Formats: sequence, structure tokens, C-alpha cells
Amino acid sequence: MTELARPPSSAQRLVFLGTPEAAVAPLRALVAAGFEIALVVSRPDRRRGRGGALSPSPVKAAAIELGLPVTDELDDVLATGADLGVVVAYGRIIPTRILELVPMVNLHFSLLPRWRGAAPVERALLAGDTETGVCVMDVDVELDTGAVHAVARTPIGADDTAASLLARLSTMGAGLLVDILRAGLDRPTPQEGEITYAAKIDPAELHIDWSVPASAIDRLVRVGGAFTTFRDARLKIHAVSPVEHGSAPAGTLDGRVVACGTGAVELLEVQPEGRARQSARDWVNGTRPTPGEQLGA
Repeated sequence: MTELARPPSSAQRLVFLGTPEAAVAPLRALVAAGFEIALVVSRPDRRRGRGGALSPSPVKAAAIELGLPVTDELDDVLATGADLGVVVAYGRIIPTRILELVPMVNLHFSLLPRWRGAAPVERALLAGDTETGVCVMDVDVELDTGAVHAVARTPIGADDTAASLLARLSTMGAGLLVDILRAGLDRPTPQEGEITYAAKIDPAELHIDWSVPASAIDRLVRVGGAFTTFRDARLKIHAVSPVEHGSAPAGTLDGRVVACGTGAVELLEVQPEGRARQSARDWVNGTRPTPGEQLGA
């Protein structure tokens, strides 16, 4: 393993690397706490929406609002003279040549070494974890292997979605970053425990298999983007609730209740292909499923 520069015990001049909405709260918190942000690095603008116009990432938009210099060129970090880099969901591996000159810490949304990788919040939900958290760790050459400076924990509630959980972790992480940087970085603790990896969610994983238990389907829906088919058209499922129900073939509709491999779920909010989100009650009233009709058939 390449020996990297140690993060300074305290740092006032920072560079910030981040891209999505979850990284905005930490950036704002550092600015509010009085840290000098020499440069913000985010991913390049992307085409979004139906018009296809180029739009900045949430972090870039926040940096512009805050009057901070911003770039999408990672090498620009080298000219800042910063004491430390702070990385929050940036989305790129930081090359060793940069880490050797500008040491960095990363705010990671899991309890390391569980769920190293790109989708820690989603994987924690899918696995049925009852707890997660945030870690401030050294950025190392290998993915999410750095020693840990600080940890904050939170339970995963039965109603938590990936979006709600990520928002809570972002706020928690913002406070943790400010506290640990104000106190000064000390000798961190090496990661200990079972290592698991949080691979990016493949769209195919979001296709609901009604033969699995209702609890697993509930967790998948709470990740966001889950879908099935009905009468040969895609049907997104935005919210469900596990319920008790009599036995029936998996996927069978009984009003708003869908039979699963074990148990059943009640549909709460859906989105038919080409239409807006709507309550499951309105969808059922409009489509009038026939007795025994199935989702995913």
C-alpha cells in the first residue's frame, strides 16, 4: 500500500469534493463554521430533464450560491495550497499523485467496514440492517479502506426510505465533520469487523419478484425506483405496507393488496407508465383489476 501524507491535526484551508444533494449540507456546514473553502470540485454539468439542457450538480449549484470557486478538473486541487481535502460522495477515485500532496478525509454513509462502495444506504436497506451511520475516514488508495476518525450512528426505522435515510445521514455527517475538524484530526482507528461491499444498484434489481417475502419487497420499494408490470405495461411502485392476507399465487391482486411469496403488501402509491404518481386507491378504481389478475405476469 502506498504511504500517503497524514492529514494535518487541524486544518483551516480546505478543498471540498462532492457531487449529489447529500453532499450539500456538509459543504454548507463547513462554510457556516468558518472554514475557508479554497476550491470546490464537482462532476461536470449533465443534461437533465426533457429539454436536455446542461445543469450543474447540486454541489456546484450550492458552491456558486455561496460564492465559492468551483471546477470539474480534479488537478486544480494541486494549485490551491489547501491543508486538507474533504470528500463527500464525489463519485471518482482520487489518484495517489493528488493524495500525496493534499491529504483528504471522506464522509462515508455507512458503519465501516460494512458497506464500502457506491450504494451503502441502499444496500443497508435491502439487507434489512437495523442500524447505519456515518464515518469520517482517511482517504486511502483503495476504496473506503482508510482508518476512521469519528463515527455517528442512527437506527433504520421501519418507514425509512433511502431518500429519508440519506437526508438524515447527510445532516448528521455535516455536524460530525465540523466537530472533528474543529477538534483537530488525531490518530484514527483502523477499520475492524466483517467487510461488505455496496455495489451500485443495477436497474434490473429494482424489478419486483413477487415470490419473495413481503418484508423484502417492502425494503426494495423503500430503496426507490421499484417496478413491476401490469397488462404488459410498466408500473412503478412508490410505497407499500406489509399486511396479513390469505394465501394466493404470488403477484395476485385483491383490490390494493398483492400476494407475495410470504405474506402480502398493500399498494399505497403507484405510477402507471407515462402517467403521474397517484394513490393506489385511484389506480385500482381506474383500472378495475379482475379477480385473480396478477402483477408481473
